[in-house]
Amino acid sequence: MRVFAIGDLHLSGTNPKPMDVFGEHWFQHWDRIRNNWMNKVGPEDVVLIPGDISWAMKLEEAKPDLDSIGQLPGRKIIIRGNHDYWWSSISKVRKMLPDNMFAIQNDSVVIDGIAFCGTRGWAILEGREDIEHDIKIFNRELHRLKLSLDSVRGVQEIVVLLHYPPFDERGNENDMARLIRQYPVNHVVFGHLHGASLNNVVEGYIDGITYHLVSCDYLNFDLKLIMER
Repeated sequence: MRVFAIGDLHLSGTNPKPMDVFGEHWFQHWDRIRNNWMNKVGPEDVVLIPGDISWAMKLEEAKPDLDSIGQLPGRKIIIRGNHDYWWSSISKVRKMLPDNMFAIQNDSVVIDGIAFCGTRGWAILEGREDIEHDIKIFNRELHRLKLSLDSVRGVQEIVVLLHYPPFDERGNENDMARLIRQYPVNHVVFGHLHGASLNNVVEGYIDGITYHLVSCDYLNFDLKLIMER
């Protein structure tokens, strides 16, 4: 089994929103991702999608995008991103998902002895007028990550999915990263970063954990191999 990751798909099957308004490199990005996916992923592999899956505003509007992902090979694990406004109650989301797709919220998914945990996360940016609001959301997400990690039983290999990076704007570990270090986490995948934000990426092997930025444009619209066993 191999574990791949790619985030920030930003699909728009119901109300098309061409992503090349954000740059020519986004032209027909889903076709490119899909072709790379078909060439790499087998039915027993796992693909992690850490948020910003669809531009849809309502759950039923996201169904074509979810189905399009579900038709591709492999087992998929998703979390919510900051643009996934369609993500309603977790029970409704799971009911809508294809059979080979799993959503994490306050819990975890175990596949072939590997536990997958995660939450959206959040960013606290200094100087913002509503920083207290950001702190409140961040702490709520921190609690959700703890619930997810605490749900793991009898598994000593954990992969964490976050949408926001577990580092602050200076590249220092935030409380998400410090919480993750209290558990046997091997890999952390995250997305959210695009454009100029990619100039100061923190990733790689750091004190026993490998961090992976998997925004699809950062990966040139290909999937990243996270691990193989």
